[in-house]
Amino acid sequence: MSHRLQISRLPRPYQPELGEEALSAVPGLDADHADLIRGTAGSSPYLKGLIEAEASWLPGALDAPDAALAQILARVPEIPREALMSELRQAKRRIALILALADLAGAWPLERITGGLSDFAGAACDVTLRAEIAALIRRGKLPGQTEEDVATAGGMVVLAMGKMGAGELNYSSDIDLICLFDETRYSHDDFHEARAAMVKATRGFTAALGDRTAEGYVFRTDLRLRPDPSVTPVCISTAAAESYYESLGRTWERAAYIKARPCAGDIAAGERFIRSLRPFIWRRHLDFAAIQDAHDMRLRIRESKRLGGPLTVMGHDMKLGRGGIREIEFFTQTRQLIAGGRDESLRLRGTVEGLAALAAKGWVPPEVAEQLTGHYRAHREVEHRIQMLHDAQTHKLPSNEAEFERLACLMGSDIRSVGAEIVRRLTEVHALTEDFFAPDAPRRVDVPEDFDTSVCSRWPTYAALRSQRARQIFERLRPELLARLARTAKPDEALIALDGFLKGLPAGVQLFALFEANPQLIDLLIDIVGTSPALAGHLSRNSGVFDAVIAGDFFNDWPGQVPLAAELAERLARERDYEAQLDTARRWMKEWHFRIGVHHLRGLIGAEEAGAQYADLADAVIGALFPLVQAQFAAKHGAPPGRGAAVLGMGSLGARRLNTESDLDLIVIYDPEGVESSEGPRPLAARTYYARLTQALITALTAPMAQGRLYEVDMRLRPSGTQGPVATSWASFRDYQKTSAWVWEHLALTRARVVAGGESLAADIEAFRQEVIAAPRARDEVLREVREMRARIAEAKVPAGLWDIKTGAGRLQDIELVAQSGALLAGLAARDVISGLEGGVACGWLSAADGDALTTHYRLYWQVQTALRLLSGEAPDDMKLGESGQDFLCRSAGFETIEVLRGALADAYADAAERIDRVVGGEDLDD
Repeated sequence: MSHRLQISRLPRPYQPELGEEALSAVPGLDADHADLIRGTAGSSPYLKGLIEAEASWLPGALDAPDAALAQILARVPEIPREALMSELRQAKRRIALILALADLAGAWPLERITGGLSDFAGAACDVTLRAEIAALIRRGKLPGQTEEDVATAGGMVVLAMGKMGAGELNYSSDIDLICLFDETRYSHDDFHEARAAMVKATRGFTAALGDRTAEGYVFRTDLRLRPDPSVTPVCISTAAAESYYESLGRTWERAAYIKARPCAGDIAAGERFIRSLRPFIWRRHLDFAAIQDAHDMRLRIRESKRLGGPLTVMGHDMKLGRGGIREIEFFTQTRQLIAGGRDESLRLRGTVEGLAALAAKGWVPPEVAEQLTGHYRAHREVEHRIQMLHDAQTHKLPSNEAEFERLACLMGSDIRSVGAEIVRRLTEVHALTEDFFAPDAPRRVDVPEDFDTSVCSRWPTYAALRSQRARQIFERLRPELLARLARTAKPDEALIALDGFLKGLPAGVQLFALFEANPQLIDLLIDIVGTSPALAGHLSRNSGVFDAVIAGDFFNDWPGQVPLAAELAERLARERDYEAQLDTARRWMKEWHFRIGVHHLRGLIGAEEAGAQYADLADAVIGALFPLVQAQFAAKHGAPPGRGAAVLGMGSLGARRLNTESDLDLIVIYDPEGVESSEGPRPLAARTYYARLTQALITALTAPMAQGRLYEVDMRLRPSGTQGPVATSWASFRDYQKTSAWVWEHLALTRARVVAGGESLAADIEAFRQEVIAAPRARDEVLREVREMRARIAEAKVPAGLWDIKTGAGRLQDIELVAQSGALLAGLAARDVISGLEGGVACGWLSAADGDALTTHYRLYWQVQTALRLLSGEAPDDMKLGESGQDFLCRSAGFETIEVLRGALADAYADAAERIDRVVGGEDLDD
């Protein structure tokens, strides 16, 4: 297989005599290579000069271009300091020549050309920087550094920005660099001396690259992308840079860091610095506000460069002008900023690969990504040929016809064809990108005359609308909001609900930008605020959960507990510290919690599915957090003594039947296996260790943080209740259940389930639970205590009204108590209510009719209870629910009207109470 430079296209000589002149300097070429040299030199004065300067080297490079490129790159790090100026310039001439010829011949794709230039630029930066640092160390100007520190440049790192960072360097581009140094390498007293030396090194290596000598130059450098360049030195500490970005960084700087990579010096320090900036670059929410920032930047560029007005090909700026390269880059980077905080697969430096990733994840239509990729590559080829003409740092097409003809010849075409093709591509790019940045003005909305919008007058006083930017976005959004409100069944009611939502928002820019970019979310918002005040209130406090709606899989089927736990564990593993992990868990949980509520509200799932999904979510959170809590605790106090601890879910969690407002009933059991204390920096006695570990778990679940709290936790079901230790040893738990537990505690055990902890201890707990439940017991003793429990509950808690589904005779809690009794009397390990009722029938305590009736009533109660908790978070008066809320409540329970549902509940309460009274008390207990 031949490795010679393959030719698939050829430039035409604009001045044939210059082509022949260059060809005479390189005799003996075959016909194809001779035509390539003739056309190249005949159209590009700059490349003609390179051909003549490197005439002795060129034939071998044409015969083996891959090897020639590799040899240049391999030689750069080995160049001795005394030969740097000369050899780097020769290397630049050669790499520029072979890449230009491979490009013009169509032998290598665009990415190979730009990648070769970028690789050479990085190597050149590295070798010149190390030479400067070595000189400073030899002269004793870098305190505490020795010859061994030259390998890491004394802690200095050069970040390649822009096209160099992305491996997309222009043919005749300057290189955008940010120079930093790791201040932790130096003592406080040495800091200023070290910084002065780093500034000197920066000036020295950039001069070595940029100074023009008789042999040319290597690269022009631009250091203006550093923080606040008008007042900061050319090299600053990483700490100072990090502080700047955290407090003053702007959207354009976030976009710039998408492409940033360490290219010279202390690469490890550079990678640590970029990792530290991840929260600045990649926002945790979907950042649609970046669209406005990018649009404003585009307008400022157009204004400052005077690039507005109609598109004319002569003199058009292929980079900054209408439909140019920057439009494609802005389009890509802005979408990466929007979604990259949630999806790491979008954090790519290259424009082409960024477009492909965005298309793969549904953020850009595949056909749009394909078109823009084609236009981007074509634009870059035109840009390179503009620069190949005279090695000029320009992106503008020639402004006179003769020079344009020269460009067309270098492209192997004619001026008319080239001009038409460029205009076509510029026009298409503009059409594809402009609507994204500057959508059409909001349409005029005709609001019905009877639609009272006077409530809107108070909106400007709300916190979410106090900033000018929020008001600007909202004013564009407001007509669409009102239009959709006007189409609801009860516009005035929906408007009042929306008003309450807006009043509760602490800030509005991000959310309003999200709605502007995704108008379909407005319908969901109006649906929620008009139906469920509780869910709307949750949205006001956690508007970031809307991000999940447009993530692509929001309306997919429920994944299940195991995939959920794996996803959360993966997210937590990416966080740097414990507090960030807790906040991530809260944010993640709230998104999934919101998803369940929306699915329920929209009828995609019923109450049964919602209850199980809320339980899956709680399991996933506890299962992912408990190991983190243990690891954090072990770092201070050593590994858990013995077999460790297990977390039991009790009550509704144990039965896998939660609603949106449920707290978590937990018990922590530990087994020290005779180990008296932990072994760590601060060892603790086993009992104290597990008590504090349990408190740490409770804190992790309940502490209000930046993202709110996860759950309320109730530990009162542990042995001896609030009087007992917060964590119970395995031996004590077994002994208590066998000798001291009340019947109600065995009833509670029928619903217990291990939700986190070691497998061995979990298996033992479950086996013991089943043993306790299966033990024979006197029915009259069980029912006597059940009667007493019912009496205590009736005395302590009077139903708040018809909609207090949970508490009262014949209501939810009453039937659950009967089901637990049935499970205990039948010795059943099953935890759910229906199985418990079936157990009561199976052991002859309940009649089949009673079992069926109580099952029917329980299902109705659960449907109503779950819907009510989603709607209002409490037991409301149905007249306060609003018409949409009443409709949802009836739909959830399967009734036509609220009146019929009220009657059905009243009848069910009476019937269930009568049946429970009969089977629990007042009958012969021996029957």
